[in-house]
Amino acid sequence: MSQDNSRKLFEEARRIIPGGVNSPVRACRSVGAEPLFIARGQGARIWDADGREYLDYVGSWGPLILGHAHPAVLAALGETMASGTSFGAPTALECDMARLLVDCVPSMDMVRLVNSGTEATMSAIRLARGVTGRSRIVKFDGCYHGHADSLLVAAGSGVATLGIPGSPGVPEEIAGLTLSLPYNDLEAVRAAFEKYDGQIATVIVEPVAGNMGVVPPREDFLPGLAELTRTHGALLIFDEVITGFRLGLGGAQARYGLDPDLTCLGKIIGGGLPVGAFGGKKAIMSRLAPEGDVYQAGTLSGNPLAMAAGRAAIETLRADPGLYDRLEQTSAALAEGLIERARKQGLEVSGNRVGSMSTLFFNPGPVTDYASALRSDTTRYGRFYRAMRERGVYLAPSQFEATMVSTAHGLGEVDQTLAVADQIFKYL
Repeated sequence: MSQDNSRKLFEEARRIIPGGVNSPVRACRSVGAEPLFIARGQGARIWDADGREYLDYVGSWGPLILGHAHPAVLAALGETMASGTSFGAPTALECDMARLLVDCVPSMDMVRLVNSGTEATMSAIRLARGVTGRSRIVKFDGCYHGHADSLLVAAGSGVATLGIPGSPGVPEEIAGLTLSLPYNDLEAVRAAFEKYDGQIATVIVEPVAGNMGVVPPREDFLPGLAELTRTHGALLIFDEVITGFRLGLGGAQARYGLDPDLTCLGKIIGGGLPVGAFGGKKAIMSRLAPEGDVYQAGTLSGNPLAMAAGRAAIETLRADPGLYDRLEQTSAALAEGLIERARKQGLEVSGNRVGSMSTLFFNPGPVTDYASALRSDTTRYGRFYRAMRERGVYLAPSQFEATMVSTAHGLGEVDQTLAVADQIFKYL
């Protein structure tokens, strides 16, 4: 089948939208393709503007853990929309959502609702700087925390290299306050705290990395970060925008039994609508205006539609005690099946999986950090992506993203996917 409509839409978009897309990875350049324009979704499947059907393993980059157009989410949106879309004033839905988040996420006493994951991480870092009175922050190579200036920093070499801007428009003075260190390397963090004693406000980390492909933490890494930040008077921020409610109701912190000072959320808590949140201990969160002196605001924060969709999604997750076990089973079958079939054809691959997020690396592995992830054969991944898409399987258009399984995927969809992959691995 042709992709004429997607191609025409892309040509039009490039005339009026930079690059033809509103977020760069959607352009599919790293996999040697042009984007598909999506017309609709239902369950585990999407249809493009030319009517072609695909099994979807992107899930809007993670929010759609219940699949597309889930009836509970659509019903909540319809009911809420009838009363209006935005008020710029408090609503009961905001209280409902805040209560749900505090109930589910172990480390949260209080939460502030915002509009995106970037807004959540940016605000959490500002709060950490305000609370500690310090300026420097630590992040990790390959961990993406949104496009705020402090976080859009390229990794340097050495133990505690000062950040350099990862994009024009990011001032060196701001980037220079960010230390970018190797993921899973506690010694590098320890050395940074020694070198910049009393200067580091916070360490921000994806507890399970999802933006260099899926990379799980080593057993001692997250507990070590908690100990180091506590010892040196810094705050520990878990960026759970991806992992929150995907790895369980309490996110990665509940899975690993940890207690960060601040947590950032997004994606799933909006049920597919734009949303973000950050929360933590009452003593820290009470420093936010208007109660405290650290300013943060947003016109559409706590938007009724996002709150209604998110509440419906979370309540659906909470209502089914076997849901996460089924997600685990489906995701394991997919991830392990892809590795097994690729290796049977002599391909050098490895894979990482935590819960319902996984990555097949065209890399003999192991992949434990950004440097090892970068050794992947991205050209081969591009061929794999294009061949899968042509045969009706929609994967993330980058080697360095996660495959997302939803509750709408079952073992039948996994078998279908593996059968398609089997055909392709023979010719890669």
